[in-house]
Amino acid sequence: MRSNPSIRFDEISGKWKHREFNKVFNILKNNALSRAELSNECGIAKNIHYGDILVKFGDILDTDKAQLPYITDDAIVTKYATSALRDGDVIIADTAEDETVGKCCELLGIEKDIVISGLHTIPCRPQEEFASGYLGYYMNSDAYHMQLLPLMQGTKVTSISKAALSETVIKYPCTKEEQALISQYFCQLDYLIGIHQDKHDKMVDVRKSMLEKLFVQGERISPQIRFGEYKVPWKKVRLGEIVVPYSDPIETPHGGYERLGIRSYGKGVFHDYVEAGKELGVAQMHRVASHNLIVNITFAWEHAVAITDDDDAGKLVSHRFPQFAMTDDIYDQFLKYMILDARFRHHLMLSSPGGAGRNRVLKVSEMLEYEMMIPEVEEQKQIADYLNSLDELISLYKVRVEKLKNIRMACIQKMFV
Repeated sequence: MRSNPSIRFDEISGKWKHREFNKVFNILKNNALSRAELSNECGIAKNIHYGDILVKFGDILDTDKAQLPYITDDAIVTKYATSALRDGDVIIADTAEDETVGKCCELLGIEKDIVISGLHTIPCRPQEEFASGYLGYYMNSDAYHMQLLPLMQGTKVTSISKAALSETVIKYPCTKEEQALISQYFCQLDYLIGIHQDKHDKMVDVRKSMLEKLFVQGERISPQIRFGEYKVPWKKVRLGEIVVPYSDPIETPHGGYERLGIRSYGKGVFHDYVEAGKELGVAQMHRVASHNLIVNITFAWEHAVAITDDDDAGKLVSHRFPQFAMTDDIYDQFLKYMILDARFRHHLMLSSPGGAGRNRVLKVSEMLEYEMMIPEVEEQKQIADYLNSLDELISLYKVRVEKLKNIRMACIQKMFV
């Protein structure tokens, strides 16, 4: 067992302390008020419910900024007055539906408020002073949480008891300086993650709003927002008027090949390799071309439809994946956004009759009867290029968030014992 973490800050040395839980914390009292007994508007004291610890709050809970429910009964507040929480206290959720039981929050920002620990929580007060935030980050890390796993009880609902917590060990640097450096590092990481997550979420909201405003809605003949000089009303067309069937059949390979699949719910396509001997038992497959409309007729009712790109070209599909090339009246990237519309998904469902379960097959002829409003091609390109730029930004922020989360996970594993 390591006595020190594998990553430490420069010029930091000395062994970490390993102390029994009960020698580090005093356990306070919690109330058993249900959600129904709390007010979301106002009250005498703030209440921290175990469900919020598990779902809403992170390692550090700023009670001044967080939206907490209130206790309205003065008698209950008086009863738990000696267990009123303060900055640096840690609240542990003692019940969950899975192994997240034991998740905790370290408190700050209490100041003059009265804050009380609520249903299915174990409020803990450190017997010595720790750097702000250290306990919150440490006790939610695998370094500590792994100690809880063999102590959990229950099947449908998992719980951890105060007696079980007493069997765990709290590990921490001897100096508050090192504790503070660790806390500050994760605080800054969380801040960066939050910034990029907020940017991602805002761009998603912008995209949703623009999809509604850049396309014709209801009985209108033009969208709410148009680019520059475009004034010509949009025209109504059937899908079958702007796409034509496309087929490039080949003999089924027997030496292995790459196939294309379509994810349901408009989530795009995927590729995988079919090894020799595992090919479909059909004589003929079909080559995919780029910039085509493609649909899985078996799962079209689940919105298994996409527009292919250059990376998809040459992949193979069965006869259950019909393709359609674009006419001169439609820009493939514009059609991509049209087919992701909820109205088109509903049309695919209506065009896929079948019984119970997932055994429903698309009638392609009915799919092609779908009516939509489209502008001239140049306006289509401007709309699609704008939406593609939004999608690229959303993807960029998503990648940044994932990278930062991966860095955080790696550091959590290496900066604690």
